[in-house]
Amino acid sequence: MPSGFGRHFLCELRIAEMFKSYPALAMDRSDQASSRDRHDKRADMLFHLVVKGCALLVLIALLGAAFSMLWGGREAFATFGWKFLWSSDWDAVQRKFGALVPIYGTLVTALIAMIIAVPVSFGIALFLTEIAPVWLRTPVAAAIELLAGIPSIIYGMWGLFVFVPFMAEHVDPWLDENLGALPITGPLFQGAPIGLGMLTAGIVLGIMVIPFVASIMREVFLTVPSEIKESSYAIGSTTWEVVWDVVLPYTRSAVIGGIFLGLGRALGETMAVTFVLGNAHLLSASLLEPGNSIAATIANEFTEADSPLYLSSLIALGFLLFAVTFIVLAVARLMLMRLAKRAGENRQ
Repeated sequence: MPSGFGRHFLCELRIAEMFKSYPALAMDRSDQASSRDRHDKRADMLFHLVVKGCALLVLIALLGAAFSMLWGGREAFATFGWKFLWSSDWDAVQRKFGALVPIYGTLVTALIAMIIAVPVSFGIALFLTEIAPVWLRTPVAAAIELLAGIPSIIYGMWGLFVFVPFMAEHVDPWLDENLGALPITGPLFQGAPIGLGMLTAGIVLGIMVIPFVASIMREVFLTVPSEIKESSYAIGSTTWEVVWDVVLPYTRSAVIGGIFLGLGRALGETMAVTFVLGNAHLLSASLLEPGNSIAATIANEFTEADSPLYLSSLIALGFLLFAVTFIVLAVARLMLMRLAKRAGENRQ
């Protein structure tokens, strides 16, 4: 047999063996791919279950907290009924409890805080994003974030030992003398100049909320593309025109959301308000008179609750605070959805 023919024959045998083993290799690779697909599907399913579990955990915790407070306050709700919401009585001796004064104090102090915090926070965010030199932005932003992290009890102690005497000596007497005699708004500024009251609590609360809202507004303003602002400056717009016509429309939804988050924090603040509000169950139109809030009432009297009805009334106040905060955040959500829908209609 010629050597060339032998080599050719051996090559054909090797090729035939390769083709015989190819289906086995293909089947092995197919099995590996299917096994990997099954493993990936199991891992993906496990990941989805973990993520859904985390989301459900938050929902369960929220509903559990609401139900536990509602269940704990059932005796107060059953005893007083709807009268519990609009009664100003709070007498632990005679076992008469009403939530009107704490609800009123909570809403008024939070409203004063937001009236102060929103414009100041807007000015701070505008200064840091549009006006301040680059070398100054980072230190000021760091200082604001530091203020946001200060415990509320520090604000309360500062308010009690520093701000309350200042209000009693300078601000309250001036307000009573100059604004107390006005026909419509006068009753808001009448009262003894003791420094403790809803106005003082609202101002201290506003100072607390300012760093929080300002940080949100600053981060939101930074999301505006620089090309849009530079185009506005290029056609001769002033800084205010750029902010009003470009920055605010672009970030309107996020700004409103940040404001309502600040309001939610103001509604639930406890220690700082407890120090400077006066903790008196008095329903008065004057902002200079002492008052009370839901959180302050719970913090001050929870350890003194010597009867099941007393304790149930305090827990019922906690449920009302939960409900008020939930309603505020729900209204904010509805407003944001309406703004987004209106923006979509305008684009069309």
